[in-house]
Amino acid sequence: MSTFGARLTQARETFGPLCVGVDPHPGILAAWGLTDDARGLRECALRVIDASAGRVGVIKPQVACFERYGVRGLEALAEVIAAGKAAGLLVIADAKRGDIGSTMEAYAEAWLNPSRDFGADALTVSPYLGFATLQPAVHAAEVYGAGLFVLALTSNAEGQQVQLARDPSGDCVAGGIVRSVQASNASMPGHNGLGSIGLVVGATTAHLAQEHGIDLVAGRPPLLAPGYGAQGATAAGMRRSFGPAWDQVLVNSSRAILSGGPHTSEIVSNIEQARADLR
Repeated sequence: MSTFGARLTQARETFGPLCVGVDPHPGILAAWGLTDDARGLRECALRVIDASAGRVGVIKPQVACFERYGVRGLEALAEVIAAGKAAGLLVIADAKRGDIGSTMEAYAEAWLNPSRDFGADALTVSPYLGFATLQPAVHAAEVYGAGLFVLALTSNAEGQQVQLARDPSGDCVAGGIVRSVQASNASMPGHNGLGSIGLVVGATTAHLAQEHGIDLVAGRPPLLAPGYGAQGATAAGMRRSFGPAWDQVLVNSSRAILSGGPHTSEIVSNIEQARADLR
């Protein structure tokens, strides 16, 4: 069984760093002429998968967009995850789960076990109950050959109040999270190339790592970077901000790509434009 880090390394080498965000907000459904229900949600997401397959290596469904529609929305999400994997795409479930003990273990089983309805290749998780609470998810990632993306330096301004807060020794919270991720990768067997435990580092906040002495390169965690395109981050700016960690970066783009719908050809055009820009 290959590790998530190995699969992601191969996907990035083949298709480049673009990750397509599958965020079917009601506004997108309306703009595409789709119904504001689970059926429209499913149709939107499957069109994005059709456009992405063979052009990018990774998609990232935003779980909240599906939860909004209740049971039928979650049924659509399960179908979308399965369709993405069947199309040869790596699927990151953007659920930002985080809890303690058996509850975290249950989340990990739900989202990382490939035999479960929501079994994805990787899951976004929150470490802000303490990184050690994520250990059940780290263990599940190792068992199932899956991955995690741990929130570290997010793009929302209020997040910095927590993430850049310093302890009595002068170390910032985000720095401690990054080192914990690096240690988790080092403890996993078969770690070669990118690790399976990654970090979420906003495309518009990556410069904070350099400013606060946070080493994003050590242990080579994959870096999921939202904020490209619609939120203002540019390819050139990201290359500067991430510096030597650029070849670890997975650049997420959602609104800038989905705004090209509803036709698959228009979504494809936006994907190809983003790919060319990131090259």
